[in-house]
Amino acid sequence: MTELKLFTDGSVNTKLKIGFGAILFVSTEIFDFDELKSYIQLKRFEDTSSTKLELQTLLWALSNLPKIDGKIIIYTDSQNIIGLPKRRDRFEKNNYSSKNNTLIKNHLLYKEFYKIIDKLNYEFVQVNGHKPSSQKDEIDKIFTLVDRASRNAVRNMGKCLPPD
Repeated sequence: MTELKLFTDGSVNTKLKIGFGAILFVSTEIFDFDELKSYIQLKRFEDTSSTKLELQTLLWALSNLPKIDGKIIIYTDSQNIIGLPKRRDRFEKNNYSSKNNTLIKNHLLYKEFYKIIDKLNYEFVQVNGHKPSSQKDEIDKIFTLVDRASRNAVRNMGKCLPPD
């Protein structure tokens, strides 16, 4: 049985509501960090927030999964994503509506998320994206590569925008 590690993270400019999602698929136990950097994929998302971006990034990654017979281990620092499987029953029971009968934010993304993960053998692993370097293991170091890629994309975006 094969195992695929998926690292996802996002960074958003809240004023502009523009963010970048970063994903990395790792199928080996041998980690050459310089080589791994070259495999990180970035995607720009508009009209987004930090919560929405984390979900958009994961959905983008899951829709681009390489063929695999085994388990997908998804590494994220998003508390929202980690909690989604446990919140499914409540969402569905309430038709994705709040107590005042309005649809919850990101309901369409949540529905898409559940539809996709129903077809997967997966496990979520929450990482602490901001550990001191001395406390980081291999997984933390890989996650840091993905985190930096999304942050740098947002930072560099400002250099490409026209002045106000």
